[in-house]
Amino acid sequence: MKYYIIAGEASGDLHASNLIKCLKNKDNQAEIWAWGGDMMEQAGARIRKHYRDLAFMGFLEVAKNIRTILNNIAFCKKDITAFQPDVVIFIDYPGFNLRIAKWAKTHNFKTFYYISPQIWAWHTSRVHGIKASVDRMFCIIPFEKDFYQKYDYTVDYVGHPLLDVVDSFIPDPNFRANNNLDERPIVAVLAGSRKQEIDKMLRLMLSAVPHFPDYQFVIAGAPSQPSAFYQNILKKTENTEGVKFVKNQTYDLLSNATAALVKSGTSTLETALFNVPQVVCYKGSDFSYAIAKRVVKVKYISLVNLIADKEIVQELIQNDLTEQNLKTALQKALDNEIIIKKEYKILRGQLGSNGAAEKTAALMIQYLKNGK
Repeated sequence: MKYYIIAGEASGDLHASNLIKCLKNKDNQAEIWAWGGDMMEQAGARIRKHYRDLAFMGFLEVAKNIRTILNNIAFCKKDITAFQPDVVIFIDYPGFNLRIAKWAKTHNFKTFYYISPQIWAWHTSRVHGIKASVDRMFCIIPFEKDFYQKYDYTVDYVGHPLLDVVDSFIPDPNFRANNNLDERPIVAVLAGSRKQEIDKMLRLMLSAVPHFPDYQFVIAGAPSQPSAFYQNILKKTENTEGVKFVKNQTYDLLSNATAALVKSGTSTLETALFNVPQVVCYKGSDFSYAIAKRVVKVKYISLVNLIADKEIVQELIQNDLTEQNLKTALQKALDNEIIIKKEYKILRGQLGSNGAAEKTAALMIQYLKNGK
């Protein structure tokens, strides 16, 4: 069968790559065109557009790049039409994907969605568009099944794919030596994957460095960004002497970290699954934040706290993300290590069993063969 898959960011590239491997294992005739990244390409997809060209963060940034976004939408529609897939599979990335899903459904393409948009957090009215445009939804967060059921929409809950990704990871025993790291405990710094957010977040996160001389801070470089981009930020940031940088080694870094400063997103859950106490950080443009504050309907911004439905890790959002607050919150995370790790263990149990990509691929092929 022919599959057209659309992922628009680093986390989507990761999860889509594992789904592609499972689809290919179960369908030896699988032909896959995709929007995504290097991991999806390595898994066997023909990349039509790389996600590094798609990442615009916040309302203002989207408005500034509207022409590029509209051109991407037009290209995507034309590309799907040329390929004539048996199904179009959407991976998160709702602003773009829901628009394409609506078009695809009206043009009689089968539509599957893996990793539901977080519409329960804001803009719940989108559920009606999903019901109309998406043939099958495959959810990875436990409470999403009940959320959709309230709208009389039956979905498949497959478990969280990060369980497999983290459990299958084998740490490099020479990580410290290879990166010239000393024996001091490590604070990992995960500032996101988009240039806009890294540029805004990293300098703020590094303001904690001079307050913790007994720790070494190590930045996890996003796969989609060049090392020089991070080096330029470090040069412009005061008191960052001794801060290290690693590229494509985020999981090795988390395997060795004592604590972490993490930009809100999938990385917060990855950090929890590696059992690392963390402080969650977020700061957007004032314009984007002002709009988001009016429409967001959840108590927390991090996946860790959202899934647990309580504050396990401290969140510093927008104007609360200051040097003094970072210092206090990081010290609190270090002091409460035992308590946080107990909560992480409970959280892991809430995520269900392993095998999300395997289950999803099997269900997708079953639905396609049954004509559902």
